[in-house]
Amino acid sequence: MKVWSVANQKGGVGKTTTTITLAGLLAKQGKRVLLVDTDPHASLSSYLGIDSDEITRSLFDLFQLKTLAEETVKPLVHTTSIEGIDIVPAHMSLATLDRVMGNRSGMGLILKKGLLVLRGHYDHVIIDCPPILGVMMVNALAASDRILIPVQTEFLAMKGLERMVRTLKIMQKSRSKPFKVTIVPTMYDKRTNASLQTLTQLKRDYPSQVWNSAVPIDTKFRDASLKHLPVSHFAPGSRGVFAYKQLLLHLERLSIND
Repeated sequence: MKVWSVANQKGGVGKTTTTITLAGLLAKQGKRVLLVDTDPHASLSSYLGIDSDEITRSLFDLFQLKTLAEETVKPLVHTTSIEGIDIVPAHMSLATLDRVMGNRSGMGLILKKGLLVLRGHYDHVIIDCPPILGVMMVNALAASDRILIPVQTEFLAMKGLERMVRTLKIMQKSRSKPFKVTIVPTMYDKRTNASLQTLTQLKRDYPSQVWNSAVPIDTKFRDASLKHLPVSHFAPGSRGVFAYKQLLLHLERLSIND
C-alpha cells in the first residue's frame, strides 16, 4: 500500500484537485484508493458530496480511539459514489486537536498506525493536508511514503514552497529515512510571463524534486467539482487529465525505486 500526502503551507495551489484527480485515475486503473481528508475545512469531503456537519464518523474519531484495530478503524471509512474510492472524511473538530491533544506522547503517529491497520484493503492512500503546520500535517507527513507539493506557477506560491521545504527539513531530524518529495507545478498558463518564470525557477532551484512538466489551467476542474466527480471521470479527454496522467506515470516510475 502506497501512501502519498499532498501538502503545501499555502492555500489555493491545487492540493484537493491533485488529490481527487490522482485518485480518480488510479480508480480507473482498478486500484483500491482510500482518501484521507485532514483539513478541518473538509474541502475534499465536500468535493465528494459529504456534508461534514451531518456525518457521525470522521477522522477526528481516529484520535479518540483507545485501540487501533481493524474493527475500530474501518467504521470511520465512508464509501463514495465513485467505484474504487473510499474516504475518511474531515470534521471541523479536527481544528481542536492541536489545543486539546497536541502535546500528547505519540500524537504524531496515530494516522500512520491507523492506516497500517487498513493496509490489506487498499492499494493507495492519498492524504489531503491542511495548509497549516500542526498535528494533522505532522501526522500526514509521518504516514507518507512520498509527499507531493503542488505549487501554483506564480511568485507568491514560491514562498509557500520555501516554508514547506523548511518544515520538511525540521521534521527530517526525527526520521531515519529522508522524505521523498515531488514538487508539482500547477495552474500553469504558458501565455503569462509569471508562469514561465516561476516554472523556470522551480526547475533551477529544485532540479531533483520538481516534476518536469506542469498542470495547466483548465476550467474542467471547476466543472467536475460541481458534479462531485474527479475530472478523470467528468472530462477524461481534457488537457488537465492528460497532465495528471503524465504525473501519475512519473510517480509510478519513482515508486519502483522507493
